[in-house]
Amino acid sequence: MKAYAAVDLGASSGRVMVGRVGPDTLELTEAHRFPNRPVLVPEGLRWDVLSLYAGVLDGLRAAGPVDSVGIDSWAVDYGLLDADGELLGNPVHYRDARTEGVAEKVWATVPAAELYAATGLQYAPFNTLYQLTAAAGTARLAQARRLLLIPDLLSYWLTGEQGTELTNASTTQLIDPRTGDWRHDVAARLGIDLELFAPLRRPGDPAGLLRPQVLAETGLTGPVPVTAVGSHDTASAVAAVPAVGERFAYICTGTWSLAGLELTAPVLTEDSRAANFTNELGLDGTVRYLRNIMGLWLLQECVRAWGEPDLDALLRDAAAAPALRSVVDAGDAAFLAPGRMPERIAEACRASGQPVPRTPGEITRCILDSLALAHRRAIADAQRLADRPVDVVHIVGGGTRNALLCRLTADACGLPVVAGPTEAAALGNVLVQARAHGLVGDRAGMRRLLARTQPLTRYEPQGDAERWREAEARLALR
Repeated sequence: MKAYAAVDLGASSGRVMVGRVGPDTLELTEAHRFPNRPVLVPEGLRWDVLSLYAGVLDGLRAAGPVDSVGIDSWAVDYGLLDADGELLGNPVHYRDARTEGVAEKVWATVPAAELYAATGLQYAPFNTLYQLTAAAGTARLAQARRLLLIPDLLSYWLTGEQGTELTNASTTQLIDPRTGDWRHDVAARLGIDLELFAPLRRPGDPAGLLRPQVLAETGLTGPVPVTAVGSHDTASAVAAVPAVGERFAYICTGTWSLAGLELTAPVLTEDSRAANFTNELGLDGTVRYLRNIMGLWLLQECVRAWGEPDLDALLRDAAAAPALRSVVDAGDAAFLAPGRMPERIAEACRASGQPVPRTPGEITRCILDSLALAHRRAIADAQRLADRPVDVVHIVGGGTRNALLCRLTADACGLPVVAGPTEAAALGNVLVQARAHGLVGDRAGMRRLLARTQPLTRYEPQGDAERWREAEARLALR
């Protein structure tokens, strides 16, 4: 067996996992976990990227000897480097307010329908394209000579080599999903300099060797290669969906829910744009055709507001609360910013004429019912728009630990749900490294190995489908 370090950075925490891979073995252990705490400074909300890098070094030290390192993280955000290759301040957080109202300015130059036909990306106010438009004219952007997306920035600090990994680049809204290359015409019309980006890499490409200073800091013995993986964590997570065959949908759950299909070509129709589906690139030239849903961020923010109560007790109270009494639109941008989440959910229920949830258990049930309903709508819409029926829904990521959410999703979708693996992004990261080093076969082979080695739980749909249709109609009337 060989050992691979997967650096997997989420919006609230980072971890370094060690995957051991053999012909019929896939084992994952946690070497180190560390918090990811954004910081609100006078200029706005920022990532503490130096703390994240220190956590990566600590994790590699704890991991011990490894044959390769891969890095994945959330999408769209970036660091800027000056002519000497030094970081120009902490990266801006995608929840920062600087992109408010920017989309309308972009659409005045490149209309929304034309932008979607060119890049296939759903509207989200924090897409890199809008961030760069918001930054236009600032001293920092004027001084920048290189832009590196977050995983590429950390890889650069580890190796000294610069690149732009494609699955993450496809979330910038500057890539053509048909060609896997930049849309120079779109960038030129918007005054975005694509020379800021380093050359494109694809999952499995070499990304350099750990620098001598990093080897000394971590105690590792070189040479240790860094391998490009699906550096957007959703790309790595989808690579780790343990599906058999092609008739499946997936939901990558965590701070966000990313619900959709794996396709061989993008869907760039006007109906697809109107439904706010995105075409992001995945492993082996596949397309992650999906919708972004607010996800467990809603519950995370409520738990924080309630003083971190016991989660198991909270979920028991939610399971006992009346089903589908009140639901909110889990894709509504009104829930994007942090703060006052219980009050905002109550206000949304009040505004739509539904009973207002009062207790933490009732609010939690409202959130989970709403997420399951959003999953139902996304999976149904994806099948219709892509003309691809599915027989099963795979849930991967942190939400697999929430049995109530998995059960409600099966009921809402009217399809079996297979939950697991929980650490899907890290496993996809590890498997791409192992494949690049000749240890596993094609994408289907990777998935067979996952299905054989990882614990999975199956939920069959139950309950009254009419109640979900009625709840869906309630939202449609808003």
